[in-house]
Amino acid sequence: MEFEDAARRAGAFRVCGIDEAGRGPLAGPVVAAAAVLPPGFELPGLNDSKKLTARRREALFEALLAHPEVQCSVAMASVEEIDRLNILRATHLAMRRAVENLPCNADFCLIDGLPVPDFPWPSQNLVKGDARCLSIAAASILAKVTRDRYMCALHREFPQYGFDRHAGYGTKAHLEAIGKYGATVHHRRSFAPVAQLELPLEC
Repeated sequence: MEFEDAARRAGAFRVCGIDEAGRGPLAGPVVAAAAVLPPGFELPGLNDSKKLTARRREALFEALLAHPEVQCSVAMASVEEIDRLNILRATHLAMRRAVENLPCNADFCLIDGLPVPDFPWPSQNLVKGDARCLSIAAASILAKVTRDRYMCALHREFPQYGFDRHAGYGTKAHLEAIGKYGATVHHRRSFAPVAQLELPLEC
């Protein structure tokens, strides 16, 4: 927690880690999470969500939510917002919503990836922060599990697309399903593969 500790030494009391899930898929929202961990926090196995199995992510997700001193929030930007704003701006919007929805007021934010323009809170960006910073790793798990659960719920409504297997990413099976059944309201029509498959065939 060296990044969190450094921010606290500089005067921040509540240091928040932020990460997102779902920037690349062709369907579903982008999800962001914010997590404030107490000083000296330890949770064995907590790491970048991409390096963990689904079962391990689920266990860590529940452990984070159950911890009395962990304060966290998850927020989304919808498919409509992604198509209207573009995926980068929609991601930043979800991040702001996640911090706004925290049960505490964040003093400083550690954000995975590149700088977020006009972010309302003092912040530091960390490239590959989910592997370098514990609070960002916690946020990555919260965002990933929340989004995976959302896509599994969509699968129950649209089983022909296989959202429970690929979570909306552009796999061969997913592209074939879009070509066969068309796009749903949950597909991102501003993304090229969806837009191209939606074009009418020439006679």
